[in-house]
Amino acid sequence: MTQKNTTTRARPSRSMQLYQRGCKVMPGGVSRNTVLRSPHPLYAEKGEGCYVTDIEGVQRIDFANNMASLIHGHAHPAVVDAVNTQLQHGTAFTLATEAELLYAELLCHRTASFDKIRFVNSGTEAVMSCLKAARAFTGRPKIAKVEGAYHGLYDYAEVSQTASPDTWGEVDKPSSVPVAQGTPQSALEDVVVIPFNNPGLAIEILDQHADQLACVLLDLLPHRVGLIPATADFVQTIYDWTRRNGALLVCDEVITFRSNYGGAQEWFDVRPDLTAIGKMIGGGFPVGAIAGRSEVMEVMNPLTDKIIFPLSGTFSANPISMTAGRVSMELFDRSAVERLNKLADRARTQIAEAIQVADIPACVTGAGSMFRVHMKPVAPKNYREAFVTSEEAARTKRLLDHLFDNGLMMINTCSGALSTPMTEKEIDILSEVMLGGFRKIKTMLSRKNVAEI
Repeated sequence: MTQKNTTTRARPSRSMQLYQRGCKVMPGGVSRNTVLRSPHPLYAEKGEGCYVTDIEGVQRIDFANNMASLIHGHAHPAVVDAVNTQLQHGTAFTLATEAELLYAELLCHRTASFDKIRFVNSGTEAVMSCLKAARAFTGRPKIAKVEGAYHGLYDYAEVSQTASPDTWGEVDKPSSVPVAQGTPQSALEDVVVIPFNNPGLAIEILDQHADQLACVLLDLLPHRVGLIPATADFVQTIYDWTRRNGALLVCDEVITFRSNYGGAQEWFDVRPDLTAIGKMIGGGFPVGAIAGRSEVMEVMNPLTDKIIFPLSGTFSANPISMTAGRVSMELFDRSAVERLNKLADRARTQIAEAIQVADIPACVTGAGSMFRVHMKPVAPKNYREAFVTSEEAARTKRLLDHLFDNGLMMINTCSGALSTPMTEKEIDILSEVMLGGFRKIKTMLSRKNVAEI
């Protein structure tokens, strides 16, 4: 007699079911690579403050904050109320709105270098518009950018964002490396790549293109370079070079505007000609903006005799993003900025202590309200030092999985961005869970060492 097989196959989770459906209609099953996990992404049910609950009912502390874009976490009551009120009046018009003017006034009063501002729909669009404005203003074709720095999805801005030892060239002559296959060679030739925090070498490279450069594009705390603050000497040297050579200094503060009341540029004694901002200035909604010196911003003025940079967009300055952003930035006053940065200081200190206790080759970098953990014994100083090896990537993944499984959401580089609902409680949980993850890595390294003997 044949025995009946009583084994039953586990029913796929709701997230797996959704992902299987997604794979039929979207490349990779999603529209954002950053949400992918193995074997499938998890799907959000709701967010409240600094906590997110997925559709399986699991709650986690959110240190990712939608890639650093949520300064007040999720569903802040004041933002929700303001947006609900605006929704009843409409979401977008082929008319100007007072919401745009109110927000423009707030941001221009907030940052010294913002004489005028124009709104767009994303950080990528803001950076792209800054580069086009710089070309229009100077009449020059080339831009310079830091090796490894991420500036969004634009052929010129993304050059050398993913350079590797096989492609990045000599240190004194970094190669312009494409990210996307099919990037025109002409785009690569119009991008000059400079090393981060090496003012002497950067100037040597810039001097070779002095009469062709429209601008130098800088992120003052570049995430992909390692979340390492720019040095005052580096920023001042680049700024002085642009003054001497008729180029513009463009700052990408899409991520870093959260660092100070007036952005990361408040750390330095320079005023950028143009600044790209986005992410957290939208209050949880899509947004971007270009702000800067009046004379330069005039290239976008359609009322002049000769329009040299037409700029418009169907959803630019829509009243939902303008309202949510304005309320969020009003709430993120100087005391809120100071408190959040102090909380991040606590996080970085406790993570460093956990690394020391676990006795592993790791370090923590960052500034303002952000941090990043590296599987390196010494903090990197530039992109080449921050480059993640395959072994380091494996350790980072192990740590990220440990954090996620123990109730913490992180950016996939093992970076974190704090939000104002967080308290010392969440930071203490972070450091405790981090320590457990570091100890797992220590065990992994010990086994590897034994195996190699």
